[in-house]
Amino acid sequence: MRAEIIGVVDEIKQAISLLRRHLDWDQAVRRLDWLNNKAEDPNLWNDATEAQKLMRERQQLDDSIAGVKRLEQQLNDNIELIEMGEEEGDESIVKDAEDALKTLKAESDRQQVEAMLSGEADGNDTYVEVHSGAGGTESQDWANMLLRMYTRWAERSGYKVEILEMHDGEEAGIKSATILIKGHNAYGWMKTESGVHRLVRISPYDSNARRHTSFSSVWVYPVVDDSINIDINESDCRIDTFRASGAGGQHINTTDSAVRITHIPTGIVVSCQQERSQHKNKAKAWEMLRARMYEAELKKREEAANAEAASKTEIGWGHQIRSYVLQPYQMVKDLRTGVESSAPDDVLNGDLNPFMEAALAHRISGKADAGIDNVD
Repeated sequence: MRAEIIGVVDEIKQAISLLRRHLDWDQAVRRLDWLNNKAEDPNLWNDATEAQKLMRERQQLDDSIAGVKRLEQQLNDNIELIEMGEEEGDESIVKDAEDALKTLKAESDRQQVEAMLSGEADGNDTYVEVHSGAGGTESQDWANMLLRMYTRWAERSGYKVEILEMHDGEEAGIKSATILIKGHNAYGWMKTESGVHRLVRISPYDSNARRHTSFSSVWVYPVVDDSINIDINESDCRIDTFRASGAGGQHINTTDSAVRITHIPTGIVVSCQQERSQHKNKAKAWEMLRARMYEAELKKREEAANAEAASKTEIGWGHQIRSYVLQPYQMVKDLRTGVESSAPDDVLNGDLNPFMEAALAHRISGKADAGIDNVD
C-alpha cells in the first residue's frame, strides 16, 4: 500500500476513534437499545411532547451510530480490495479502492464536524434571510447571488428549500428574501453564515467597467417546534398586510395576501408571502417570529457564556465575515478563520462546506477573530 494511502487510512481510523469517544460508544449503544424498546411502548404517546423529544434523540443517535459503523465497514472493505488488487496485480482495482478511501476520508471529516453540532437547536430546520445593502442595483444583484449560493448548497447537501418571501430589486436582483431550508442539522451547518458578505468585482451594470464593492447581510435562525416555549404578547406586535411581489406568474396574488409582523419592543420584523392565503401566511409569519425571538435568546446565552467572543455572533454592517473577490484576482476569504478559496465560481455554486466546517471549529475553540482588520 502506498505511503499516501497509508496516511489516509490512518486519518480515517483516527476520525473513527474520535467519533466513538465523542459518542461514548458503549453508553450510546445501550441508550439506543433503550430508546428502541421505548418506541414499542403503546403508552409513549400519552405525552406527545416527551414522545417527540425521545424520537428525535433516537433518530439522531441511530444516525450517528450507523454513520460510524458505515465508515468502519467501508474502510475495511477498501483495504481488502487494495490487498486483493496488489496480490493479483490488478491496478484498476487498487486505484478504485484508493479513490474510494479518499472519498471516505472526506466523509469522516464531515462526520467529525457534525459531531460538533450538539447545540440546543442545531438539528432543526432553518430560516435564512438575505438583505441587500446600500448601493442599489449592485448590492441587490449580490443579494440574489447569495440567495442562489445558499439554495445550491442546500440542494447539494440533500436539503429541501422553500421560498417564503422575496422582494425584487428595481432593475435586477432582490432587496430581500427569506428561505426555509429543511433537513437534519440544517441550522447547525448554516448558523455561522450570519453576518455581512462583501463582493468585489467589475460591475456588469457599469458602462465604464469600473470595480465595485457591494455588501449584503445574511441572517440565520432555527425553526422552533412546540416543545420550545416562546411567549409573545400580541399587543406588542404590529401586523401589516401587503400585495405579494415577485417574478410574477400564477403564484403572485392580486390581493393583499402577504403578511408582515413587527415585534415593537425588539424591532424584529418578519414577513411571508409563500401562500395565496393571508391566513396561512400569517400563521407562518408567527412561526418565523417565534424562531427569531428564540435565536435572539440563544445569542444572548452564547454571549453570556463567552463575553470575550461575543463579537463573533454580532450581526451588523461593521461585522464582515467573508470577502468574495472576482476582480482583479479570484479569491474568497473568510475573515474569521482565514480559510481561502481561489475558485469563487465553485463557492458561489454552493461549495461552502470548507468554510462552514472551519467556522464551526473556530466557534467552538473560541479563538480570537483573524484577519478582519486587514481587508482592503
